[in-house]
Amino acid sequence: MDIEIKRNGSRASTKGSPDWFTGSVRVDPLFQAPDPARVSGAQVTFEPGARTAWHTHPLGQTLIVTAGLGWVQGDGGPIAEVRPGDVVWFPPRLKHWHGATPTTAMTHIAIQESLDGRNVDWMEKVSDQQYRK
Repeated sequence: MDIEIKRNGSRASTKGSPDWFTGSVRVDPLFQAPDPARVSGAQVTFEPGARTAWHTHPLGQTLIVTAGLGWVQGDGGPIAEVRPGDVVWFPPRLKHWHGATPTTAMTHIAIQESLDGRNVDWMEKVSDQQYRK
Protein backbone atom coordinates (compact mmCIF):
# COMPACT_ATOMS: atom_id res chain seq x y z
CA MET A 1 0.00 0.00 0.00
CA ASP A 2 1.44 3.37 -1.03
CA ILE A 3 1.20 6.71 0.70
CA GLU A 4 -0.99 9.31 -0.95
CA ILE A 5 -0.09 12.98 -1.38
CA LYS A 6 -2.79 15.51 -2.23
CA ARG A 7 -0.99 18.36 -3.96
CA ASN A 8 -1.87 21.93 -3.05
CA GLY A 9 -4.20 23.34 -5.70
CA SER A 10 -5.40 19.91 -6.85
CA ARG A 11 -8.81 20.28 -5.18
CA ALA A 12 -11.20 23.07 -6.16
CA SER A 13 -12.44 25.65 -3.66
CA THR A 14 -16.19 25.92 -3.25
CA LYS A 15 -18.52 28.55 -1.83
CA GLY A 16 -20.23 27.64 1.41
CA SER A 17 -23.85 26.76 0.66
CA PRO A 18 -26.34 29.47 1.69
CA ASP A 19 -28.42 26.60 3.13
CA TRP A 20 -25.75 26.05 5.81
CA PHE A 21 -23.85 29.36 6.06
CA THR A 22 -24.62 33.04 6.54
CA GLY A 23 -22.30 35.43 4.68
CA SER A 24 -19.31 34.75 2.46
CA VAL A 25 -17.61 31.42 3.19
CA ARG A 26 -15.00 29.50 1.16
CA VAL A 27 -14.44 25.78 1.69
CA ASP A 28 -11.18 24.18 0.57
CA PRO A 29 -11.39 20.38 0.87
CA LEU A 30 -8.20 18.90 2.35
CA PHE A 31 -8.81 15.17 2.68
CA GLN A 32 -11.35 12.37 2.78
CA ALA A 33 -9.67 9.24 4.06
CA PRO A 34 -10.57 6.05 2.16
CA ASP A 35 -12.61 3.29 3.81
CA PRO A 36 -12.42 1.90 6.42
CA ALA A 37 -11.18 5.24 7.81
CA ARG A 38 -13.95 7.77 8.48
CA VAL A 39 -12.09 11.07 8.91
CA SER A 40 -12.28 14.10 6.63
CA GLY A 41 -10.98 17.63 6.79
CA ALA A 42 -11.43 20.99 5.13
CA GLN A 43 -10.05 24.49 5.46
CA VAL A 44 -12.89 26.96 5.88
CA THR A 45 -12.55 30.75 5.55
CA PHE A 46 -15.28 33.03 6.90
CA GLU A 47 -15.36 36.69 5.85
CA PRO A 48 -16.34 39.19 8.59
CA GLY A 49 -19.83 38.40 9.89
CA ALA A 50 -19.98 34.99 8.18
CA ARG A 51 -20.86 31.88 10.18
CA THR A 52 -22.25 28.37 10.04
CA ALA A 53 -25.83 27.44 10.80
CA TRP A 54 -26.44 25.50 14.00
CA HIS A 55 -25.33 21.90 13.50
CA THR A 56 -24.11 18.72 15.18
CA HIS A 57 -21.59 16.01 14.31
CA PRO A 58 -22.31 12.36 15.16
CA LEU A 59 -18.72 11.74 16.33
CA GLY A 60 -17.71 15.32 17.23
CA GLN A 61 -15.56 17.90 15.46
CA THR A 62 -12.13 19.45 15.97
CA LEU A 63 -11.33 22.95 14.71
CA ILE A 64 -7.78 24.27 14.39
CA VAL A 65 -7.85 28.05 13.98
CA THR A 66 -5.17 29.15 11.49
CA ALA A 67 -5.89 32.84 10.83
CA GLY A 68 -7.98 35.79 11.96
CA LEU A 69 -10.41 36.07 14.85
CA GLY A 70 -13.49 33.92 15.30
CA TRP A 71 -16.37 32.99 17.56
CA VAL A 72 -17.65 29.56 18.59
CA GLN A 73 -20.71 28.67 20.64
CA GLY A 74 -22.30 25.51 21.97
CA ASP A 75 -26.06 25.52 22.53
CA GLY A 76 -26.82 27.19 25.87
CA GLY A 77 -23.23 28.34 26.40
CA PRO A 78 -21.47 31.66 25.94
CA ILE A 79 -19.85 32.80 22.69
CA ALA A 80 -16.09 32.21 22.97
CA GLU A 81 -13.41 34.05 21.00
CA VAL A 82 -10.83 31.93 19.13
CA ARG A 83 -7.49 32.93 17.62
CA PRO A 84 -4.77 31.30 15.48
CA GLY A 85 -3.29 28.27 17.21
CA ASP A 86 -6.45 27.60 19.25
CA VAL A 87 -7.90 24.07 18.98
CA VAL A 88 -11.63 23.63 19.61
CA TRP A 89 -13.37 20.31 20.35
CA PHE A 90 -17.14 19.96 19.95
CA PRO A 91 -18.35 16.69 21.53
CA PRO A 92 -20.58 14.31 19.56
CA ARG A 93 -24.13 15.62 18.99
CA LEU A 94 -23.44 19.01 20.66
CA LYS A 95 -25.48 21.65 18.80
CA HIS A 96 -23.07 24.47 17.92
CA TRP A 97 -21.94 27.09 15.40
CA HIS A 98 -18.67 28.83 14.49
CA GLY A 99 -17.54 31.69 12.30
CA ALA A 100 -15.82 35.05 12.00
CA THR A 101 -16.35 38.04 14.25
CA PRO A 102 -18.34 40.97 12.81
CA THR A 103 -15.14 42.84 11.88
CA THR A 104 -12.45 40.18 11.27
CA ALA A 105 -12.24 37.17 8.95
CA MET A 106 -11.34 33.74 10.38
CA THR A 107 -9.92 30.56 8.87
CA HIS A 108 -9.91 27.14 10.50
CA ILE A 109 -9.25 23.55 9.59
CA ALA A 110 -12.30 21.40 10.44
CA ILE A 111 -11.83 17.69 11.10
CA GLN A 112 -14.70 15.27 11.65
CA GLU A 113 -15.57 11.59 11.28
CA SER A 114 -18.51 10.00 9.53
CA LEU A 115 -20.94 7.60 11.15
CA ASP A 116 -23.18 5.63 8.80
CA GLY A 117 -22.03 7.88 5.93
CA ARG A 118 -22.87 11.20 7.68
CA ASN A 119 -20.48 13.65 9.30
CA VAL A 120 -22.84 16.60 9.96
CA ASP A 121 -26.51 17.31 10.63
CA TRP A 122 -27.49 20.87 9.70
CA MET A 123 -30.16 22.81 11.59
CA GLU A 124 -31.57 26.35 11.60
CA LYS A 125 -29.44 29.39 10.86
CA VAL A 126 -27.90 31.46 13.64
CA SER A 127 -29.98 34.64 13.80
CA ASP A 128 -28.37 38.08 13.83
CA GLN A 129 -29.68 38.47 17.39
CA GLN A 130 -28.02 35.20 18.53
CA TYR A 131 -24.80 36.13 16.71
CA ARG A 132 -24.55 39.62 18.23
CA LYS A 133 -25.10 38.47 21.85
